[in-house]
Amino acid sequence: MRSAVPDPGQPGVSGGVDPGAVRPGAAVAAGPVLVAFAGLPGVGKSTLAVRVGAALRAPVLPVDPVERALGRYGLVGDVPGMAAYGAVAGLAEVQLGLGLSVVVDAVNPVASARGLWHDLAERAGVPLRVIEVHCGDEAEHRRRVEARLPAEPDPHLPTWEQTLLRRAEYEPIIGPRLVVDTTVDIDPLPAILSYLA
Repeated sequence: MRSAVPDPGQPGVSGGVDPGAVRPGAAVAAGPVLVAFAGLPGVGKSTLAVRVGAALRAPVLPVDPVERALGRYGLVGDVPGMAAYGAVAGLAEVQLGLGLSVVVDAVNPVASARGLWHDLAERAGVPLRVIEVHCGDEAEHRRRVEARLPAEPDPHLPTWEQTLLRRAEYEPIIGPRLVVDTTVDIDPLPAILSYLA
């Protein structure tokens, strides 16, 4: 088994996920950093984002709840999706301006969404660290997606079929990032924190 390592261009599989508690202060970045998680629904990025936020003592800003809130006010389709990303970027900018690191939890499926984080990091004068999360076992990925679905349909939680459609539309990430496969039985948190330091 391999540990999570930075991957400047090739997608890879490495790391694992342990939903256990984070050891506070295990590693802390030297200064504020913008951490942008990316990956399809159900791969485990929210679990990792929360653990990284706890370790860094940084706010975790997920895009999904903002998108759901916009939907409750009748804003649906592609525009609210990008509006949710823009709203989270605005909140992240405030936190970075206070000298805090920020962890963004989002699918980040296309270059235009990811570009927000590059632009924000540049404006704020902080490093950007992208963490792309995969679930290398398709059967396990499907199980996770379907396990999240409530008894009553929720238009904001994608079905497996919708996840496959999102996968088909997912644009490859170009540039430095850490790639983590949550099906490998190794806790990726130490490698992630090392990557962020």
